[in-house]
Amino acid sequence: MFMKSFRLKHGEEAVSPVVGVMLMLVVTIIIAAVVSAFAGGLTTSKPAAPSLGMDIHIANSGEPLNSYIRFDVQSVSTPIPTSDLKITTSWTTTNRTDGAMISGGNTTEMGLNSPNVNDIPDGDQHQAPHGIGAGITGQQVMSGVFNTNQWFGNYTLVPGTSMVEFPSVAYGYSEEYGSFTPGGSTDPYNYATDYPPALDGMDAVLGGGWNNLRPGDIVHITIVDTKIGESILEKDVAVTSQ
Repeated sequence: MFMKSFRLKHGEEAVSPVVGVMLMLVVTIIIAAVVSAFAGGLTTSKPAAPSLGMDIHIANSGEPLNSYIRFDVQSVSTPIPTSDLKITTSWTTTNRTDGAMISGGNTTEMGLNSPNVNDIPDGDQHQAPHGIGAGITGQQVMSGVFNTNQWFGNYTLVPGTSMVEFPSVAYGYSEEYGSFTPGGSTDPYNYATDYPPALDGMDAVLGGGWNNLRPGDIVHITIVDTKIGESILEKDVAVTSQ
């Protein structure tokens, strides 16, 4: 047996230039397709941020009654669980007592300092802001002791959902408005000191000192979808007197 060897004669080429160029083009196209598919997979792996339209109203009437913060959902691209949301507020104003500049605000998120409302005289504890209207399953109450299905984080935002908070009005009083004389008593008391650890709904959403806000002051509100890490609503809200 023998092996027949093949040798290129002087001047012969193993592959013609045209075939070589075509092979290079094919390889380039394959690499480009793989890179494109990989990049496409990266961009489609992150869900799109939902859209959210809201009317937000903040009122400080100078007394516990008729003071509140209210978020009314007007539109959503898809129902949004409040368990996926974080609300932050910030503001700057002057202290009603001495005129000094003060700043405040707070962060609201499911499980954060829960329950963040502890209305001792009324017996209510909940995670603010509580929900009413559409998007809340089960029984709802408008005031008093709120059901757990109305706690922030346990309901879903859809058109018709409202998120609401207000000062404690138990015995006609709130800690943010100083000392009051409840029920004809001659001994004034302070909510925060007489009923520790008392926290009302306005504190939970706007932070301590919110009572210093005057009509025309601006509260900056941001709502973040924590699931995707993006802001879905950012708004400056002017405080009103009612």
